[in-house]
Amino acid sequence: MTFRIDNLQYARWSEKIFRQMREGGVDAVHVTIAYHENFRETILNIEAWNRWFERFPDLIFHGQWASDVQQARETGRTAIFFGFQNPSPIEDDIGLVEVLHKLGGRFMQLSYNNQSLLATGCYEAEDPGITRMGKQVIREMNRVGMVIDMSHSADRSTIEAADLSQRPIAITHANPYEWCPALRNKREDVIRAVIENGGMIGFSLYPHHLLDKTECRLESFCTMIADTAERFSAAHLGLGSDLCQDQPDSVVEWMRVGRWSKEIDYGEGSADAPGFPPMPDWFRDNRDFGNIEAGLRKVGFDFDEIAGIMGDNWHRFYDKSFEAAP
Repeated sequence: MTFRIDNLQYARWSEKIFRQMREGGVDAVHVTIAYHENFRETILNIEAWNRWFERFPDLIFHGQWASDVQQARETGRTAIFFGFQNPSPIEDDIGLVEVLHKLGGRFMQLSYNNQSLLATGCYEAEDPGITRMGKQVIREMNRVGMVIDMSHSADRSTIEAADLSQRPIAITHANPYEWCPALRNKREDVIRAVIENGGMIGFSLYPHHLLDKTECRLESFCTMIADTAERFSAAHLGLGSDLCQDQPDSVVEWMRVGRWSKEIDYGEGSADAPGFPPMPDWFRDNRDFGNIEAGLRKVGFDFDEIAGIMGDNWHRFYDKSFEAAP
């Protein structure tokens, strides 16, 4: 059985989007439920998701284990897995890692662009690496079965996290820096550290991470994946679209600025266009994953490799990552 998994979205959730997931045959989605939220605010976001699960049980349900992806396929629904793009939900309390895992948290980034209590973000000028607290939180995340995500972290911190972690880590949504030199994209030594330690890379479709941005061609995107597979291994590659469908531009400001600054931080956008950029015409929403599958076939991937990149690789990763350590 082959699966279709998108390992990062932050849409403005609605019945329309849930139905598009079903039209696109998406079996599982890792959704962001915290950017800068503290513990209590994250709980409120979980409450909101519980209401969606109640309202649309024929479309979505709360995924917690790898087996839920298969259940989603068998029942014609989409399993929703929770993740945090910042360690802010644990505040300064390591005990909240286990609490949030029990509430369904399966991924947590150790930093989001800025320095955190755990690691350095990719926008900082200096990267001293994983902090003392960060090392202990890594051990705790390993213990309970919460995946370390370094998508928005700086290079040294990411390499150290991959080496320190006793379980494989992930970069859920980023592309190779050599293909598109954006601050958020990852250099070859960073990708190597993650993959050689058994981890996963999810390729992003967010236009600021793409060569030629909105005008990026499908062939270019798929060739980038093929080049990465040639250097490393297709078995460690997947998709993390970073789809922010239907979000207002004010959400971009929240993502980039949060509460830490009084200044507008345009990040990888420009001062003239601080909002969400248009998606490429070959990937506008969840109904377009078939275009990527066709593109991968066209650049030379075989059936098993395509199945892996489209979802099977993430499914195997889930199976090894979400349970408590023995």
